[in-house]
Amino acid sequence: MLSLLLCVVSIALPRFIRADTCEDLTLQEMASVDQPTAFNCIYSLPTSGKVDATWYKYPSKIPISKNKQSRIHQDQNWILFLPVKGEDSGIYQCHTNDTDICPRMQVNLTVFEQYWCGASENSQLNVSHEYKQILQVGRDDILICHLNFPNNFYLDSVKWYKDCIEIEGERFISRGKKLLVKNVSVEDRGNYECEASLTHAEKQHTVFNSISVTVSSMLIVNCNITDSWDNTNPRCWRVNNTLVDDYYGESKRIQEGIENYTIFPEHIFYTVNITFLEVKMEDYGHPFVCHAGVSAAYFILTLPVPDFRAYLIGGLLILTGAVVSAMCIYNIFKIDIVLWYRSSFHSAGPIEDGKLYDAYVLYPKPQRESQSHDVDTLVLKILPEVLERQCGYKLFIFGRDEFPGQAVVNVIDENIRLCRRLIIVIDPDELSLDLSKNLSEEQIAVYSALIQDGIKVILIELGKVKDYTALPESIQYIKQKHGAVQWSGDFTEQSQCAKTEFWKKVRYRMPPKRWPPSPPVQLLKHTPFDLTASKWEAHAGFISPDGKNIIPRVVHS
Repeated sequence: MLSLLLCVVSIALPRFIRADTCEDLTLQEMASVDQPTAFNCIYSLPTSGKVDATWYKYPSKIPISKNKQSRIHQDQNWILFLPVKGEDSGIYQCHTNDTDICPRMQVNLTVFEQYWCGASENSQLNVSHEYKQILQVGRDDILICHLNFPNNFYLDSVKWYKDCIEIEGERFISRGKKLLVKNVSVEDRGNYECEASLTHAEKQHTVFNSISVTVSSMLIVNCNITDSWDNTNPRCWRVNNTLVDDYYGESKRIQEGIENYTIFPEHIFYTVNITFLEVKMEDYGHPFVCHAGVSAAYFILTLPVPDFRAYLIGGLLILTGAVVSAMCIYNIFKIDIVLWYRSSFHSAGPIEDGKLYDAYVLYPKPQRESQSHDVDTLVLKILPEVLERQCGYKLFIFGRDEFPGQAVVNVIDENIRLCRRLIIVIDPDELSLDLSKNLSEEQIAVYSALIQDGIKVILIELGKVKDYTALPESIQYIKQKHGAVQWSGDFTEQSQCAKTEFWKKVRYRMPPKRWPPSPPVQLLKHTPFDLTASKWEAHAGFISPDGKNIIPRVVHS
């Protein structure tokens, strides 16, 4: 009787102990409408024989049908929804007779409406990412289409989409429910979807999975070990004589991977890897050792050699950009830069080039009195005011600076040779006047500028010249070679400021000054005298530099 009692207790006690320690396993699952769905009651391998499982929909006590023609039925330990509908949401419970696993498991199923790339024409799909996967940059890696179905479901084909565009190209190879991605790059991250075609009980079903893919550049190093059958050497990774998992126990930044092995007739091939989720400076220079009994192998991380080509190319690009920017800035502000430089770094003393004047002013002599006002105002008043008084240049203007009685040809020829520039004023209203045929002044000046002395020419347009063909070919040539400065003033005091845009362009074309402009000396007073008297005296005075006092001078005879 005692032996019988002990036997009963040994059989019943594990059941009571298991019932006391086991908690119901609850899974939260989601499924898309009109898609085949399956759940397995056994999530761990049974330790004793065949397991009988029964599925119920809570709170009903009626088991799920095992009729394979039913849309919802039980197949061995699986509950199948072919397909799942919106009204199938709820709690499904599974009861087993196995004492080594929990006797009850329940699935809290939520069915929702979802559009898929392969089954909808919508360009914007509300795909919720059921699965998340990581691809390793720079390696060949794999994406998996998750298909959780019994073995009697046969996989026909799988299509892959990225951002709702079907995947094509040599870098992507589809094999079964896996997608091989060659040479993973950062651009491979994104939203993927797999469309699997399954056959069950002579009926075809389509399953969709959405996958959110991120990429990572973590480092993985494999340790490959060939060992004999009877060898029980432990295999592990160490750093500083400490197991890797213990050394980085807190951060878990570096971890030892799961050991894999392949059995051959005469030996076993092991692979155990080490994974660097992040590489820091402190990891360089330390040996990471793979141990297999008394044998060991190691590797040391070294800093990469700087790519001087990248620095060289970057430096050249920066230099090129700086040069281009400097040229653009100079072209835009060239006149201001040159004028500033002249004013800041001018040389003292006159230019020793044998020239007496800075510019010879050539301007048309109007045929009618009504045409002379603007030209005369510019040439005889404004040009001397700005270029001579404000800027210190010396001009020769025919009709103002020659001596009476001199031959016109000699005056022009001699003074043109003494000038550094030739200023030609063009009046659009006087284009009918041929400068090179009618007036000797224009003939000699243009001849000297273009042929004899090579004087630089400053062409000033008093207005917009629409057609230069009305002018002589020599003037057309000067326009093409040197360009022109168009008068933009209105003959007021504002137009007589040397800092306006027009005068900056003229000053830029004028020769640089080597001495600062000085105020002109003006004759203030002259007292007439009697030539018949035996004695005479003349009183003359000059304005002092400050313009306020008169310095007298008396001459006696």
